[in-house]
Amino acid sequence: MSTSTRTDPKRWRLDVDDGVHQWRYVDESTSTQQPQSAAEKYFLGLPIGLPQLPTPSNFQESARNGFRFLLAGIVIAMYITETEIPPEWKTEIVHYLTSTVNKDGGWGLHSAGNSTVFATSLYYITLRVLGLEPTHSLATKARTRLHALGGAVGVPQWGKVWLALLNLYSWDGVNPIPPEFWLLPDWVPFHPWRWWVQCRVVYLPVSYLYSNKITNPLNPLLTSLRQEIYTSPYEKLIFERYRDYVAPSDLKKPTSSLLRVANKVLRFWEQYIRPDWIAQWANKQVCALIQHEDQNTSYNCLAPVNKAFHMIAVWHSDGANSPRMIRHREKISPYMWMGENGLTCSGTNGVQVWDTAFTIQAMVEVGLAMDPELRPSLEKALRFLDISQLREYLADPYRQPRKGGWPFSTRDNGYVVSDCAAEGLKAVLMLQKEYSYERTRASYLLEYANASEVFDRIMVEYPYPECTTAVKVICRASKYILSEQRPNGGWYGSWGVCFTYASLFAVQRLELVDQTWQTSEPVRRCCKFLLRTQKDDGGWGEHYASCEVEEYVQHEQSQVVNTAWACLALMHARYPFKEPIEKGLKLIMSRQQQNGEWYQEDVEGVFNNTCMIGYPNYKLYFTSWALGRYHNVYHPMLKEMESF
Repeated sequence: MSTSTRTDPKRWRLDVDDGVHQWRYVDESTSTQQPQSAAEKYFLGLPIGLPQLPTPSNFQESARNGFRFLLAGIVIAMYITETEIPPEWKTEIVHYLTSTVNKDGGWGLHSAGNSTVFATSLYYITLRVLGLEPTHSLATKARTRLHALGGAVGVPQWGKVWLALLNLYSWDGVNPIPPEFWLLPDWVPFHPWRWWVQCRVVYLPVSYLYSNKITNPLNPLLTSLRQEIYTSPYEKLIFERYRDYVAPSDLKKPTSSLLRVANKVLRFWEQYIRPDWIAQWANKQVCALIQHEDQNTSYNCLAPVNKAFHMIAVWHSDGANSPRMIRHREKISPYMWMGENGLTCSGTNGVQVWDTAFTIQAMVEVGLAMDPELRPSLEKALRFLDISQLREYLADPYRQPRKGGWPFSTRDNGYVVSDCAAEGLKAVLMLQKEYSYERTRASYLLEYANASEVFDRIMVEYPYPECTTAVKVICRASKYILSEQRPNGGWYGSWGVCFTYASLFAVQRLELVDQTWQTSEPVRRCCKFLLRTQKDDGGWGEHYASCEVEEYVQHEQSQVVNTAWACLALMHARYPFKEPIEKGLKLIMSRQQQNGEWYQEDVEGVFNNTCMIGYPNYKLYFTSWALGRYHNVYHPMLKEMESF
């Protein structure tokens, strides 16, 4: 296989049904009969033929113009479950990995991250599974970097699970993940139902895989990989010694002493005490919960991590050609995204509701809602939000009531998210007053049982300023937001980079209860914080390292998205001096292209403190939103203030 080979980008088509998107590669005849849309061309990096717009002379005119290991998990799951990987997928995945490899030959946990054992080992295996020979330069450089990092023995727990499933690592070297936890009474403080949903839904199928010690049969490829990914011969490795070992390049959250003791107790329980009937009972309970998750998400699952593990669990329990396995195969493609750099896997099956809600709000503040030409688009957006509302109750005993709420992506996904529901229609729903996905169900002390070794704040549901701000709640929410303000004057963002992101939502919420520059010392502190971090060119640029160290870290360059967030925050604070805001907006205007768009800059989102996520539409609607708000809301407000 050659890494320079590409499919014909003009033959890719994006099918969308109720927001669910699937890329497909068509033959030449279909390509001729079904021309590409402007959206398809845009996503693929092809010329879209939009006219060049006049250079804007003011902010209003300018506004009118305009997680990496996931992919490896899906590919490995398809390989283990004997799911055919289309040849065009193979070609474009290899091209994506070629396009995004770090200079040292490895890959990081996210697109902007330094090379890690986790990502490099899994992507090296992915390339080999897809047909790349070990002598290829891309594979050779990746293997060299992996060995320099110490080899695959230093992979964190989730990586150890993937390697064990592939028969490239012994299950003896994986710390216990017993399914018996699901047999505990619900009142137990550390019952898995109390864990944060993103963590819970991963360890549910993994507990089944671990309990049954599932491994792929050895074949020539896997036998060769055993020798390729380690610095010592496979036969000489004693995997038990590496249970608690994680390479320094990967370790973000060291295992607590409490969890180390618990792991020893659980290993003793497994080996010497647990009767077979309890293991069988636990497996049966876990299988039932896996089936609930499949049905409640239309076999999408919450995200691609648990989706991939679910596929292997169902393949093992039901068979390779079972009805459930067929359904799982059908729901792989909504996670796959084809772009200019090739085919990759998204962190969810999209951000459709989230992006649509913000786009509508931005268009209203820009003053486009009354434009007759745009009315059909807004009507379509509202119809999409209508069909995306979750209107059924669930049978799953551990899922939060969802009826009346909205998801992050599509109705198919099935999980209600508080700020998505609130931002979608600015609705005041009881569900959104306390939590992002679900209520907080356990003490934060449960974080001592965090076994991921890569992520932080994953064990329980936390309150987040940016989620609380999205819901119009009363005094208690305002007190919470004020209590979360950092000494530097900003707010720490758990879902975006970082202080500029959360500070916008916090100030936006406080404005609703009349806490502004004129009336609130905390808001004045936030404004001063933003002004201190403004760059000489008028913009703001915050590095994603802010999320990891929880202190503001300046980016080398201003970023249009950070600048838009900061300007919006100052405007919502009713900051009385327009000059800093105008400097920021001029920076945004200067980056706008002749066709009205803004180019992609650095990563905008974050997940669990350490994993950065791109939100490519942020650069389009938050920038327009800031420009439009200045013209339609902020500038008139200043004139009104001057008249008094």
